[in-house]
Amino acid sequence: MNAASTLPLAVSIGDPAGIGPDVILKSWLTRDETGAPPFYVIADPDRLRDRADEMRLDVSVRTCDADDAIGLFGDALPVVPLEAKFTAAIGAPDTANAAGIIESIDRAVGDAMAGRAGAVVTAPIAKKPLYEAGFRYPGHTEYLAALAEQHTGQAIRPVMMLAGPKLRAVPVTIHIPLRDVFEALTTGLIVETCRIVHDDLARRFGITRPRLAVAGLNPHAGEGGALGHEDDDVVRPAVEQLRNLGIDAHGPLPADTMFHDRARAGYDAAICMYHDQALIPAKALGFDDSVNVTLGLPFIRTSPDHGTAFDLAGTGKALPDSFIAALHMAAEMAAHSRRAKAA
Repeated sequence: MNAASTLPLAVSIGDPAGIGPDVILKSWLTRDETGAPPFYVIADPDRLRDRADEMRLDVSVRTCDADDAIGLFGDALPVVPLEAKFTAAIGAPDTANAAGIIESIDRAVGDAMAGRAGAVVTAPIAKKPLYEAGFRYPGHTEYLAALAEQHTGQAIRPVMMLAGPKLRAVPVTIHIPLRDVFEALTTGLIVETCRIVHDDLARRFGITRPRLAVAGLNPHAGEGGALGHEDDDVVRPAVEQLRNLGIDAHGPLPADTMFHDRARAGYDAAICMYHDQALIPAKALGFDDSVNVTLGLPFIRTSPDHGTAFDLAGTGKALPDSFIAALHMAAEMAAHSRRAKAA
């Protein structure tokens, strides 16, 4: 590892009562076996030590600055201390932890924007205790976009992608009721989403000419209007605009035939019209090793594709696979970005 050309990954601790600390500790402990790239955690070091003791994990926790993380990583888990302190309760979300959870995200993003970290990897948060503490954003992704806007002064359109070894899937509309999808889905939104996906696949995934498969909204992509007019009126014009822009996009395609092995070999990302159309195949094909990637940000952000799982916290049962995959993907994206910038 060449420290001159590689930066450590900044890990936000997420909700300390959940399994975030568990998978972080396990990821460091298995670093030699998995080849996990160097990272540091922005956290309350005392609570991480307590969790390691609770789980009987032989992890040495060392406080440091971001600049020292790579040098420490081989011998200890580097932790940049928070100003806020966390409660010691395991498995019990507490509004008292909200300030530290938010501070950890803020500082991880700040480090990435300042060039101290190569990417941000976020451990999972629970929205309810944050809402109760006054957090006004719908979720992690929206807050990261707001932070990016603060740093850059530019409007940010974040795009969610689930990326695994077998499938990259992007929902155009995300956390809205299914009944609202028809109104929210527009030709412009599809085009904007696909342009962001195309640009980030080229710049951060090293795909020279990304191929996008665009799903239809209705069964059988509308069956020529017999099963709905939205595919002809909304989706097809978006694909035509994308092709006029030089983007290799095809569709609208029947979603029920897009995800088998032969079909997936023909594209680099599936663009889906709503949440479950994307996430069901993505999780079916890679439940333990898929990664949540936020595209369209001025920094790289990945996250494990699971939640806080408060019932598993501290039990040792939480698998670190998705978190380790998120670390690897963040490091690979950072490497592609460096090469693209150099070129």
